[in-house]
Amino acid sequence: MKSKLKFTVLIATVFLFSCFQEKKEKYTATEDIPVSLEMIAELTAPPHVPKPVGKRKAKKLIVKMEILEAEGEISNGVRYVFWTFGGSVPGSFIRARVGDEIEFHLQNHPDNKLPHNIDLHAVNGPGGGAESSFVAPGHEKVFSFKVLAPGLYVYHCATAPVGMHIANGMYGLILIEPEGGLPPVDKEYYVMQGDFYTAGPNGERGLQPFDMQKAVDERADYVVFNGKVGALTGDGALTAKVGETVRLFVGNGGPGLVSSFHVIGEIFDRVTVEGGSLVNENVQTTLIPAGGAAMIEFKVDVPGSYVLVDHSIFRAFNKGALGLLNVTGEENEKIYSGELMDNIYLPEGPGIQRMPTTSEIKESDIPAKSFEEQMKFGKQIYGQTCIACHQAEGQGIPSAFPPLAKSDYLNADVDRAIEAVLFGLSGEITVNGEKYNSIMTAQMISQEEVANVMTYVYNSWGNNKTVVTPEMVKKVKEKKK
Repeated sequence: MKSKLKFTVLIATVFLFSCFQEKKEKYTATEDIPVSLEMIAELTAPPHVPKPVGKRKAKKLIVKMEILEAEGEISNGVRYVFWTFGGSVPGSFIRARVGDEIEFHLQNHPDNKLPHNIDLHAVNGPGGGAESSFVAPGHEKVFSFKVLAPGLYVYHCATAPVGMHIANGMYGLILIEPEGGLPPVDKEYYVMQGDFYTAGPNGERGLQPFDMQKAVDERADYVVFNGKVGALTGDGALTAKVGETVRLFVGNGGPGLVSSFHVIGEIFDRVTVEGGSLVNENVQTTLIPAGGAAMIEFKVDVPGSYVLVDHSIFRAFNKGALGLLNVTGEENEKIYSGELMDNIYLPEGPGIQRMPTTSEIKESDIPAKSFEEQMKFGKQIYGQTCIACHQAEGQGIPSAFPPLAKSDYLNADVDRAIEAVLFGLSGEITVNGEKYNSIMTAQMISQEEVANVMTYVYNSWGNNKTVVTPEMVKKVKEKKK
């Protein structure tokens, strides 16, 4: 009996030792993958990504990244001084493969005011490279590291105060592909969420400084994709065709908020959880922590505009975490039929339907100075408050929300239209010969914002080109009191 027990223990010990050796050899093998020749890394600004690694051999990959401090727009009319890796927020996308030896050149532009560094979550070493890359304006630091593990990793500045540097836009993604590369897909895009903290409230125009106390309290004024409200709408919207598989490299720079990433009207076929090796399938919404990432893949089956959001939903429709994926191609009624019937159903009775109201709406200190500015600011307000119901081109949703494009209802009476935005609208109306009986709530925006968004609508999509002024809005508001 004792000899049997000894033999069993011996076999178990050998098995465990061999497993440990296999694991150790795997790690050592990755570490010892030889590199052949040098290669300059292709870096891209969002939403674009460099071409796939494919089956290329491991290289000495030279990454040259410049830090730039530059003023830009966080929202229409709202200026902000961004600190950037490569001139964009998020920073340039880096694409490498397991076994690459990366020689990183971090250059701090001479016109910058502050020192910076970089912490790459793909690095095995002190500070993720931060200790070796602290660089003053007008200088360059060079360090190298061996890529050991595949995955999608965040990089960010780690100069004190770390949160402030990240909050000003200093983050990005580095993709480490496995040997042999990722499976091919039709479209790949780079999307990264970030939260911003400004001295003025959301929408207050002019140059806005960073507010440290708001950041400490995690009271974000803006939560955006790719550094700006509306970065992924209009001309910046992502595109695909029916039948194509889309891969999104989605990161969250934070610094404070977790992302609940969701695409309205799609189910994620595959999600690499936290950018690592674990794959989840048939996912509706995926959590992406601050300083984390996920690879998301899905096939688009029917055409239409798909809305990308942080499903902490007020961040999407009120703070900017909203984008579009526009899909073209043939309809497929087996998958999605569209509307089949329209009946009125008000079980609570009409007395229950109420419009929320408030008089506490701050007016902007910086009015639009021209028609062009009204159109610009109005387009932004439309993207934040109107697009979900009335759609990107004002086409509305059949039998649910009326069209704003070529709208006889709008064009017939501008005061009536202003009143609907200010106070809401319920009950049956007829627009372009079709009846609608839904509810539009009062929009919690200032008089100037009402004027801007209505000017944008009236001067888009074949409408009558009315220019709405804040004075016109004020007049309607006072008449209603």
